[in-house]
Amino acid sequence: MLMHLSSWPEIEAYLGRSRTIVVPIGSNEQHGPTGLLGTDWIVAETIAVEAQRSADLLIAPTFNIGMAQHHLGFAGTISLRPSTFLAALSDWIHSLVGHGFERLYFLNGHGGNNATIEAAFSEVYAEASFVHRARGFAMRRRDWWDLPGVAALKKQLFPEGNGGHATPTEIAVTQWAYPHHIKLAKLEPEIAPDGPAIRDAVDYRSHFPDGRIGSNPLLATPEKGGELVELAAKGLIEDVATGW
Repeated sequence: MLMHLSSWPEIEAYLGRSRTIVVPIGSNEQHGPTGLLGTDWIVAETIAVEAQRSADLLIAPTFNIGMAQHHLGFAGTISLRPSTFLAALSDWIHSLVGHGFERLYFLNGHGGNNATIEAAFSEVYAEASFVHRARGFAMRRRDWWDLPGVAALKKQLFPEGNGGHATPTEIAVTQWAYPHHIKLAKLEPEIAPDGPAIRDAVDYRSHFPDGRIGSNPLLATPEKGGELVELAAKGLIEDVATGW
């Protein structure tokens, strides 16, 4: 069930049988010469939408702008400051908790979001504690690549050249989701170099001039993306049901 395609009575009826909601969250940032700018949020959203086809899950609208300041040296990247991201995410959480949702599961597609997502959770828990909120609630973040079975399949599909950014793993999922928007380019070298810790945008582009880190996204195919989506969707259903 997709929140943005539902009416408020439908959401109210859902709350009568479940207090769980899944929020896809990602970023709009460069993903090398062949990667879609929306890759991180597209992957999280695609997996969540696929999961709700076979499970009674409510999927919130995607939080699609995140912590991407180090990619601002590449055209099309949009980033929030940490304080803005934290405030916006806290408002989303307060809105959902106010309606009665008690288990908020954030399916994340961008590692750069992690610290601030966890900080937002801490902020919201603290606010609730100080006002002695009567009803408890819980929030969880899961990076999609850590869903059950995904790491093993990723290694099987891409034993080399996966790298750390603009990976064939994530590019394959976007190719499956948007097969009419597959991008091709000549990559030199085919497998991008790894490098030092990422700091600001100028530092990033000086070390990784085409945006990739240790990856060869030309290894991606829509078929491999479909395998990843199918497995990740099953893993998401399992993960949402446990561990609260």
